[in-house]
Order: sequence, then C-alpha cells, then structure tokens
Amino acid sequence: MCGICGILRHQSDRPVPRAELERMNDALRHRGPDSSGFAIHGQLGLAMRRLAIIDVAGGEQPIYNEDNSRLIVFNGEIYNFGELHADLESRGHRFRTRSDTETILHAYEEFGDECPKYLRGMFAFAIWDSRRSRLFAARDRFGKKPFYYGTWDETFWFASELVALKGIPGFPAELDPEAIHHYLTLQHVPEPFTGLRGIRKLPPANVLICENGTIEIKPYWQLEFGPKDRGDFETHRAAVRAAVEEAVRIRLISEVPLGAHLSGGLDSSIVVGVMSRISTQRVRTFSIGFDEQGFDESQYAESVARHFGTEHETFRVQADAAELLPKMVAHFGEPFADPAALPTWLLAERTRRQVTVALNGDGGDEAFAGYQRYFADRYANALHLFPPSLRRLGERLAGFMPTRDDLPMERRRLSALGTLFRAAEYPPGASIVRWGSYFDERQKTELYEPEWPGRAAEPTWLLLDAIYRRAPGNRIDRTLATDLELYLPGALLPKVDRMTMAMSLEARSPFLDHRLMELAARLPVDRKVRGLQGKIILRAAFRDILPPEIAGRRKQGFGLPIAHWLRGPLTSLVCDTLLSKSAAIRGILRPEVVARFWSEHQSGRHDHSKRLWALLNLELWLRWLRSRTN
Repeated sequence: MCGICGILRHQSDRPVPRAELERMNDALRHRGPDSSGFAIHGQLGLAMRRLAIIDVAGGEQPIYNEDNSRLIVFNGEIYNFGELHADLESRGHRFRTRSDTETILHAYEEFGDECPKYLRGMFAFAIWDSRRSRLFAARDRFGKKPFYYGTWDETFWFASELVALKGIPGFPAELDPEAIHHYLTLQHVPEPFTGLRGIRKLPPANVLICENGTIEIKPYWQLEFGPKDRGDFETHRAAVRAAVEEAVRIRLISEVPLGAHLSGGLDSSIVVGVMSRISTQRVRTFSIGFDEQGFDESQYAESVARHFGTEHETFRVQADAAELLPKMVAHFGEPFADPAALPTWLLAERTRRQVTVALNGDGGDEAFAGYQRYFADRYANALHLFPPSLRRLGERLAGFMPTRDDLPMERRRLSALGTLFRAAEYPPGASIVRWGSYFDERQKTELYEPEWPGRAAEPTWLLLDAIYRRAPGNRIDRTLATDLELYLPGALLPKVDRMTMAMSLEARSPFLDHRLMELAARLPVDRKVRGLQGKIILRAAFRDILPPEIAGRRKQGFGLPIAHWLRGPLTSLVCDTLLSKSAAIRGILRPEVVARFWSEHQSGRHDHSKRLWALLNLELWLRWLRSRTN
C-alpha cells in the first residue's frame, strides 16, 4: 500500500526538477511511512511512499523490468499475484522480487493495455514505457485506490491525493461550480469531478494513456447484471458462501499484523466470522461507540466479538473529535460531507496502534442490495405517478409529525411518511437523491448568490437518472448499477481510503472482490430483495455461523448525533467559521440563507444538521484550498 505521484513533461527537452517531485512525494508520507522511492528520466519523474505489507524486504519502488526500459509505481494490493507471477514466469519473464508490484509490470509487457483485466485486487498504478515515450496508468474496477491528474504548464501531473498537487506553481485552483452544485446534494463530488476545473479523477475500471502530449481514457471492464443464473436457491446459497470465504481468505495475505473493523452489522460480522474460522491466530477486531444511546451500535459488535472469540476493542466518539475536521479536509482535498468520515478517522487511528491491515464489510450493500431504499423505491415510484399538487399536500401534512434527532435517519419511523413524499418528487433513477440528498434543487437555488454560475448547472438527479436509464435490466439491478458507478467510488470508498491511509492503515474489502461482485450481479433479484428485507441470499449463506440477532438484523447507517452536537459542542466552531463575516463561502452562498438554516436548527423547528454539516465542510475546504501551505 502506497502513495504515488508523477510528472511528465510534454516537451522532452524539459527535465523534471527533483525538488518538485520530492515535495509532492513528501505530501504523501502518511500513505507510506516506511520508505520512499524516486526515478527521474529526463521528461519523466515517478515517486512513491511505501507502506510495506508484502515482500517487506524486497518490494521497494519504483521497480524496473529486465532491461530497465519500463518502470512502475503502484498503490494497492494484488491478491492473485502469486498465480500470475507463476504464469508470467512460464512465459519467459524474469523477476527480481516476489512483490505484486513487479507482477503488474510484467503483465503489462505480456498483455499490453489489457493487463488490468488480469489483476484481482485494489490498485492505482503508473507505468513509464520508455520505448514508446508513453505513460500508462490504471485504476481498479470499483475505485478503491485514488488517482488524481491534471495538465498545466505543458506538463501532466498525477498523485494519489490532491494534497500532493496543491502548492505546485500554476496549480489550477479555480472552483468548478458544477462540482460544488452536485456536492451540496450528494455530500460528495461525483466522478470525474473534484471541485476544481483543472483537476480530474480517473474513473474506476479505466486506463489512462498519456502519449505525445495527448491523454486518452478508456474503460477495460464493466459489471454485467445478466444473463441471470437460474440455479435453485441452495445452489446460489452455496456459491455465495464459497465466493465470500475465498474473497476473505485471499485478503489475509500479509507480512504485518492484521485485524478487522466490526460494526455489528451483517457484512462486517460475516467477514469476522470467516476470518475466525480461517485464521490460525485469534482475530483482532475494532469498533466505534457513541455516548448517545440512539446512535450506539457497539453492543452488537461486542456480541459478535464474543460469539467468535475475537480480541476486541471499542472506542467511543465524542463531539470534541470535530476539532479534527480541518485535518480531514486536507486529506480529502475536495468537498466531502459524510459525517461517518469522523468516526472512521478515529477508528483507523486506534486500530493502527495494533495492526497495519484491517478488513471491513464495505461493498456488501451494493453487492446484495442491503440499503432500505432498494425496497422503499417501489413505494416512491407509485407516489411519483400522483399529481404534483397531491404529493406536495402530503408532504406538508407529514411535516406536522414530530421528528427525533436523537436517532439515525433509518430509525425515525414517524418522519418516514414525509421522507416518502419528498422522495416521490424524483423519478425512479434518482434513488440516492431521493433518500440521501442534503439540499434539493429549490434549496440550492435559494442558497446561491445571484451571480454564482452553479445556478446554471443541471439538476443533480439527472446525473443518476442518466446512468439508471442506460443500465439494462430491472429496477433493482439498474439502481445497483447506478450506485456502483456514482455512490461507491464517490462517497463510500474515498471515506475509507483517505481516513485509513491518513493513519497509514491499509483497509481491505472482501465484498468488493470483482469475482464475488460478478456472481452477485448475475443472481435473480429475489435472491437479494423480498418484501421489506434485503440481502436474502447472503443472510441464508451465513445464518449458521452468525448470532441470531445479527443474521436477521436490519440495516442501520453509520450515523452520528450531528443534530445534537450542532446545538451544543459544535456551536462555536460553526459561528467562528461558517457564520463569520470572513467566511470563504461568501460570494458563493447567501449568508442570510445560511444564517436562517442555522437559526431554524438551533430553535428545533427543523433538523438542518446534514445541510449545516455540508456547508461547514465546504467552508473548511475553501479555507484549506486558499491556504499557502499543505
């Protein structure tokens, strides 16, 4: 696991300055504290910071091929590198190390631009092919490992995090109004945007080729949801069981201490259960708890830990942890407002004191349809057919129902009717916007300053609806495809990657194994969702090893008591930043509207906690962006 960066001059007579490359690499030290490596060849410079996991002694980067005509820097883990190494060796390739990094390089020599198809794992890498004066880069299928890039000063720049690019002379810091417009609804900036006009993210499952001053981006893989496997339930149950167990097993390869993050939900409990049956040592598990009872799930995690006999630790999160927000913003490098990033940071910090690698349950919801909205969408679809006037009347009437900000959104039963009417305003393809939006289009229009270009951006729900409409299959499959293209790489995976790598902790996600995801995608929908329950086949596959209260437990999001904190411990932080006369959002957002959201929340008339959290993080990001240092 590493951080990587590079510089490629479009003009061959302009050598790369080592000092500039070193500065970029130093900004990624947290991603790889164990060592660093550099390679400069005229117009090309590559660098990396290494977190040593596999071939600790011999896997230093950059790595060259046999005749030194090609070299690679790599961030991630390739879980099938052993068998791939053997295959490539049988084809005549000679290896200097036993690292997965060198395997990728020889796979490029053997298979060319198709080489990512042969890799099973999480990765972002760049290969310099001096024979063709060509830079070849690729990102893994689901976007676990990041790859930011931009071109200015007749130079191509790339890095694992934006922090490595910030501060370079000519860095394009111009805001992208469209990206910010979508952020305010989604809580993240969707691919390939970043918040800045001149910087982009390489989309997952794509390669990038920089050659002769031009950039080409093309896909190498796409998840297919058909044709459906028509086997019987028991056949599917056994196949899912075997695929999950294999995905966990191959992710236990490590030369450093390894553990797991345990939330008490179905997915992480399955991962820990499989680990405990495979591992020859007692599994170490780690979880987060809250003093606010309605948000605390630590008792479920502790129950699972007792059941499997793990060595378990629970860490409690309190409101003063929000002091970390400015540091977190720097690691994201773009606007990001999922409150779960905060406990993820703290969990990673405490976990890293014991282990270097931690498995998690990420991806289980997207593979097996675990979110409540997957079955709730059908009710919103029915209401969407009603006249708009009737829907708005229903929403107004539902607004008289009391709400509870001492519970996560999924458990606020009394306010569910109002949420349903609001969701019905959007077409079927906009599932994420329906149930998880922070600001709707009317609120954003009211919020923007009259001259802010974001006013002209298309509605955010159109982004999702366009993906949904081009995806084949039924409603559930199309919604899953939309989530995999937009939500997973935009929100879930950046949160985990940035917060764990900030602590030099490697996170591994067995449910995001592409072979397991391909199997899940081909299952009939009734293997995933029936009635008001999701993950049907996954529950059945592991019911025999799980505690009964976990096997049948409904999904609860990783919620934080933000509403309560904003009325108490976080008041001064908001007043000193978001509401101050020197706020960076002035000129973008109308301060009187921001102040109204704040006063309505403080009075208890409305729960604006997620909106205020998004605005606070936007403000802190703008301040970081305008600061002179990283």
